[in-house]
Amino acid sequence: MNNKIIIINGPNLNLLGEREQSQYGSMNFKDLKDNCLKKAKEIGINLEFSQSNIEGELVNLIQDARKNYDGMIINAAGFTHTSVAIRDALDLFKKPIIELHISNIYKREKFRHKSLISDIATGGIFGLGTEGYILAIISIQKILKNEN
Repeated sequence: MNNKIIIINGPNLNLLGEREQSQYGSMNFKDLKDNCLKKAKEIGINLEFSQSNIEGELVNLIQDARKNYDGMIINAAGFTHTSVAIRDALDLFKKPIIELHISNIYKREKFRHKSLISDIATGGIFGLGTEGYILAIISIQKILKNEN
């Protein structure tokens, strides 16, 4: 495989462009997905882009990814701070994982400062807006090619 990745998005990210533009910007979810798919194609990555508001569905996506993908980018959104189930599923992935957040979780409310998944992730991108997705795609490609 070596070039097949999945981007998993957690709750409320489907409402990008509608919610808290001061934190998340004005780009909508469809445009974000299109931008990611375009960048992935440019650099030879086969990309699946998914989103769910349901914790169990996210766990299923992560579990299924073990067999089907070489790497993962995850924006677990609010579940970053609360979901042991998502953490446990990620711990079983055993391949490169980039934790991604559009906003800088460390500059927000105190309860958002604790990520349950950071110590499992290969690396993280925080607070760079939706551009962070493009940086994560480039970074995971380099990790998969052992260039990082």
